[in-house]
Amino acid sequence: MPTTPLPPGAPASVRLVKAGREKVTYPATVVADDGIRVTVTAPWSLPDVRDFGFVRFEPGDVFTEHYWRDRWYAIKEVRDARGVRKGWYCDIARPVVVAGTALTSEDLDLDLWVSADGAMVLRLDEDEFAASGLAASDPEAAGRAVRALDELEALAGRDGGLAPLLGG
Repeated sequence: MPTTPLPPGAPASVRLVKAGREKVTYPATVVADDGIRVTVTAPWSLPDVRDFGFVRFEPGDVFTEHYWRDRWYAIKEVRDARGVRKGWYCDIARPVVVAGTALTSEDLDLDLWVSADGAMVLRLDEDEFAASGLAASDPEAAGRAVRALDELEALAGRDGGLAPLLGG
């Protein structure tokens, strides 16, 4: 099915869904869209700091988010207010659905964090994924999710980390 790319600079909204429920929707700006991958930028959408222990997301942070219409993940490069890269937060998700200027990403619980220097690569939320029941309710999606996490972890461990995948 042909896809009409979103124009650079256009406003968009990102809707994150988990287990059939909306987690958050926030405004973003389209950076690029080649019909397969759409890249947007958005500020940290919450008014408070979220401290994960290995990284803090806080007001002023800017996310450059890469969503694929044909891949089972989204990669979010995180920079602080000064533009210093903190790292990449990778959501394992179904391929993004773009309708008009709305991007909907369905989170499948698995995540990967890659620090800016590539020294820290952390698999996250594997317990949540196991508890989600996806392996029983949709074994194909569960298999794709695990393979996507493995793929990103392998890419993160190579020279250049995730940057070559993102074109930079």
